[in-house]
Parts: sequence; structure tokens; C-alpha cells
Amino acid sequence: MGRRRKVVRQPVCHGEERHAARGRSDVQPNGGIDHACGVVALECDDPGDTGFWARVATARQRVGAGFALAFFSSARFPPAAVASALTDSCPGLRHAACSTAGEITRNGICEGNLVVILFPTARFRIAAHRISDIRRAGMERIVSEVGDAKRCFVESAPAERSASRFALCLIDGLSFAEEAVSAALHWGLDDIPLLGGSAGDDMRFGTTTLILDGEPASDAAIVILVETQVPFHIFKTDNFVPTPHKLVVTRSEPDRRIVHEFNAAPAAQEYARVIGMDPQSLSPMSFASHPLVVRVGGEYYCRSVQKMNLDGSLSFFCAIDDGIVMTVAEPAGMTRTTRAAFDAVRERIGGIDFVLGFDCVLRRIDARNRQVTHRIAAIYRENNVIGFNTYGEQYLSMHLNQTFTGIAFGLGQSGRSGS
Repeated sequence: MGRRRKVVRQPVCHGEERHAARGRSDVQPNGGIDHACGVVALECDDPGDTGFWARVATARQRVGAGFALAFFSSARFPPAAVASALTDSCPGLRHAACSTAGEITRNGICEGNLVVILFPTARFRIAAHRISDIRRAGMERIVSEVGDAKRCFVESAPAERSASRFALCLIDGLSFAEEAVSAALHWGLDDIPLLGGSAGDDMRFGTTTLILDGEPASDAAIVILVETQVPFHIFKTDNFVPTPHKLVVTRSEPDRRIVHEFNAAPAAQEYARVIGMDPQSLSPMSFASHPLVVRVGGEYYCRSVQKMNLDGSLSFFCAIDDGIVMTVAEPAGMTRTTRAAFDAVRERIGGIDFVLGFDCVLRRIDARNRQVTHRIAAIYRENNVIGFNTYGEQYLSMHLNQTFTGIAFGLGQSGRSGS
């Protein structure tokens, strides 16, 4: 069996430098960060910090926030306690939250934290909808629910205000349903671009939690519709390159995302042989350093391994099936490709205020393995990235792995969405 990562009991942040403020972003005395667009981000690394929620309530009143996003380590911040605290400290504040596999804060790439992001009503109009029972929901029901939610949102828009829209998705990262849900959401949203991340549980692979307005749930997705006059741009970046090595899925359980055989041989054994390792040495670092990709429409998309099972099979973060041809890839130049992606976004929107980011946990593991975590963390701090490490990423109609997806907010007063 693959070695299970030890649950983090103490907060860990990679990079000791404080937040490098850009534009008009300001670090407040209470530890929060005010961004130029009015968004405020606060973070907590101590579950016993009883004053944190008072600081959230104060910031909410100060900026006139109408919606909050929260990302949290469920190993250190119990979901029920987070749900109650959000509701009790900020009555009437709508909110959505999810458990994570790590957090991205002003200090860089962290584990064991809680992040709260407040969106001011003056600059952001936001509505949220939960889709329950996603394993059995079916595409027709999801398309219908999201279509209705979109219609209500669009029809309630103020006639005198011109603004652009996007949608965020938070989804149970252990549901085995992300591909179907992402496709259905894309269909139901039509012209509204979508991005998001799959909730994690600190690499325990037991239960992930999503919270909408004080109610925790699993086997669910939360769709958040946003309208704003703040310029924004949706983007993604990855850094894997294919090798000549191929693995054909010859026996699998698609419903459970388990591959039993590659090339008619035991899956873990064949994967290990191709990458030149002992099967007993396979670990999350192995899977991050040797990702598997599939080619779709001329592009490669990652299908990452989640873990090795006792019987030598491999569990995946993405959908698999018999007959799929996978290519072994190698991550290359993470620092270079990440910096290039952010530089291109900054040029496109004329300066970055902050970035809401969804970063695959395997990118974090690979960065650590290659000893470039401090460089990636520095790029995130320089560009005011706030977000979390995911079990998968959503981008338009696709569910991805080993990818960073994000939405960058610009420093101007108005703008259009991009992808």
C-alpha cells in the first residue's frame, strides 16, 4: 500500500517573507489584507484563536461585505465549528466554504490554516447554489438546476449597471463525479465561464466537506455566480511534458476510478517499471514527479494517481476506463511556466490586484520534491494569490489534475472576462 501522508497537526508555511503588496493592497493591523477592489482576505493558523471571528466580523462591517469564501484544513478546523462560526459571527452574511489539501495565503503555500475572503457588495454581486447528491444527480438535473440559478441571477441584475460575469465551483473531491458535474455546469451556464477546485481533506482520502450558509455537506457541489465591474481574467497553467512511455488501461473499475492493470500487468507494478522504481517505493511524490496524461483534441490533460492500494491497483483523481492510452509525463520548469503565466495575465489586464487560485496538491508535492517550493511561493506572494490546494481543478468544461487554475482581478475599474 502507498504510504499515507501524515496528517499535519501544526501549520506549515513555505516562505518566510511577508506578503508583497501590489497596487493598493494593504496589510491591516488585524492581519487582514485589503485589496484595491475592496476584497479583504483574513487567515488563521490557530484553532484556539478566539479573536479571529471577531476580526472577520469587523472587516465585514468595514468593507460592506455581502459574501464570504472560506477554505480550511479539516484536520485542524472542524467543519461544523467553521460553519457555526461563520454563521454566528456574521449574521446574514452569505458564505461558501470547503475543506482543503493545503492553503495559499499571504505567507505563501501553507498547511493547517483557515482563510476567509470577503467580497464587498459595492463591487461584487454574488449568488450561490448547492447541488446535492452529485454521484446520482445525472446531467439533466444538474443542467436544469444551474440553468434556473443562472436565469434568476441574470434577471435580477440592475438594469443601469454594466458588468461581466463568471462562475466558481467548489466540489467534493472524493465524489468520483467531477467530470460529469463540470460538463453539466458548463452546459447550464452557457456563456458564463467556469473555474474552481475540488475540496480536499489533508490527504487523508476519507471525507471532504462543503459548506453553504452554515450547512455542511458532502457528495455535493456549490456553484457561485459572480457579477462585477472589476476587470478579471481566467487562466490556467501546468508544466508537464509527455515522454515516449505509454500505459494502456486493460482492466479497471471506472465507477471507483481504480486501475487494476496497465498493459495486462498489475497496475502499480507496471507503472513502477516504466518510471524505473520499486513498486513498494511508490508514494505521492512518485505520482507527482511522474504524472500520467491523456491526449484530447491535440492537447495533453493530466490524469493523476491518488494512491496505491493494498492489492497493487492504483486509485486516480480523474476518470479512467478500459482502453484509455496514458502517456507518462515529466514535470519540467514549474517556476518558469508559472511565472510566465502570471506575467502574461498581468500584461493582459494591466496589473494584478489579487488572484483567486486553485492549485493541485500534486503541484505542491512536486515543487517540494524538486526543492522549488520557495520560488513558487514567492510568485504567489508577488501576485497576491489566495486560494487552496485541491484534489482536482475545474476550467471551463474540463476537470483537470496537476494544474493551477485561477481568476486574476485587475487594478482598473471595469473590464471583461477572459479565458
